[in-house]
Amino acid sequence: MPDKMGDAPRLEKAHSPKVSWDQGEALQIIAQCASLKGGLMEALHGLQHAFGYIPAESYALLAEGFNLSEAEVYGVKSFYHDFTSAPKGRHVIQICQAEACQSRGSRALTKHVQNQLGITLGQTSPDGHFTLEAVYCLGNCAVSPNITLDGKLYGRVSADHMDHLLKKVAL
Repeated sequence: MPDKMGDAPRLEKAHSPKVSWDQGEALQIIAQCASLKGGLMEALHGLQHAFGYIPAESYALLAEGFNLSEAEVYGVKSFYHDFTSAPKGRHVIQICQAEACQSRGSRALTKHVQNQLGITLGQTSPDGHFTLEAVYCLGNCAVSPNITLDGKLYGRVSADHMDHLLKKVAL
């Protein structure tokens, strides 16, 4: 069914990612997008939503569905940092590493969070609860250092504030 912004169909979306590969579901998502202009991006978003990441098993299916090489599919997927190759944790923490945030303590905050969670940037905790990511500017420089937690922006984040946020979502 076309949406109000154009002729792209709305993909049926699950309430939460399955994080388990289902080739049949992947083929359905790809088929819904194959005839659309820019359909590869829609299909990548659909797969990311359905599975929580873009499984490597989907590259050949995408390549066939869009008449591309697997390298071209991977090139598009890897260009956009929001498309991931592995499932993310239930809670995603992004800590700004850009200059303004660095000058206000984001590197020390990053080390603090890494010590608290026992993971480094780019990793997911073994229990699957947290993923820690570096970002380069959240557009909130005046109140740095900045983070996002599950997409919500927080400014002037201290180690104590971060501990409070972590405890809040760990419940």
